[in-house]
Amino acid sequence: MDQVILPIRAKPRVGTLIISLDFEIYWGIRHLPSADKYRRQLVGARSAVPELLKLFTEYGIHATWACVGFLFFDSTERLLRFAPKVIPRYKSIHLSPYRDLPPDDASETSDSVFFAPSLIRLIAQTPNQEIGSHTFSHYYCLEEGQNLKTFREDLLAARGTAQSFGLKMRSLAFPQNQVQERFLAVCREIGIVAYRGNQDSRIYRASSEHERKYVNRLARFADAYVPLVATAYPLPRPTSDLPINLPASRFLRPYSRTSLPFERQRLRRIVRELTHAAQMGLCYHLWWHPHNFGADMHENLAFLRRILNHYRALERHYGMRSATMGETADLVLNLNQVRAEPRADANRA
Repeated sequence: MDQVILPIRAKPRVGTLIISLDFEIYWGIRHLPSADKYRRQLVGARSAVPELLKLFTEYGIHATWACVGFLFFDSTERLLRFAPKVIPRYKSIHLSPYRDLPPDDASETSDSVFFAPSLIRLIAQTPNQEIGSHTFSHYYCLEEGQNLKTFREDLLAARGTAQSFGLKMRSLAFPQNQVQERFLAVCREIGIVAYRGNQDSRIYRASSEHERKYVNRLARFADAYVPLVATAYPLPRPTSDLPINLPASRFLRPYSRTSLPFERQRLRRIVRELTHAAQMGLCYHLWWHPHNFGADMHENLAFLRRILNHYRALERHYGMRSATMGETADLVLNLNQVRAEPRADANRA
């Protein structure tokens, strides 16, 4: 898509591009009947992660990588040492990852889909990248059998695992986007300052596995190409309540040969949304999974590069910034602090 020369506004409100990635590999799709078909994508994620980091570095992109706790380990034995004593007992037992842990002799390899500590270290060592949480076990917050106790134990295990890497996790992406309002107090207790909520639309409403409707999936697919739901939003109002909700704006769907005739429309949809966010000083939250780039990597990276080229133009013309979820929460908290401080002229009165 050709670059558009954009007019410069006087003293614009600064727009924010937030990018978050759900790094889960096997643990996010293991319960699906079609899981075996994803092997290529899952293994390909190991190559996609370094390539994404190179691209982010080139464009100065700050990104949050929400990692499943299981990926931090290089063996099942070590994983179980960090696992909580109390684990979720889902009514649908196939949802529990503890039922099919890898063999005891499994370890991280070049094609491992269970463990990825070397990749997590690589992400953490790359400038402007934030390691967030996708819970310890890919915890399902809306499935029957979950409760506050097991959720708290799961997040404590995730926090302890990150600390063993010298990391402090401040952001959370709920697995399957199953945001559970009553669990936010636990997030605050654990030290989470930001979470990725769902778009304010019926078609993006958080739902459990059995509540998901085909019509909603179809509508979300259509929304990637034609404007059905507004996506950008103002920087959340300053508040003392944590964590801060940073709703998703757009899921970056992977390249598909079957939808090739509509790829320009998909790009145009994102570019227009991003431009609107920059012009109006709004937040635009783009998210996906690294394994979405695991197949057709060249095409997926090329598509993302076109988005980032447009972001660079918006950065130049409107001062748009890139921020992790944690950094965006800090912007809100700092704004709260500034507004709470007495004005200098008031002090002189």
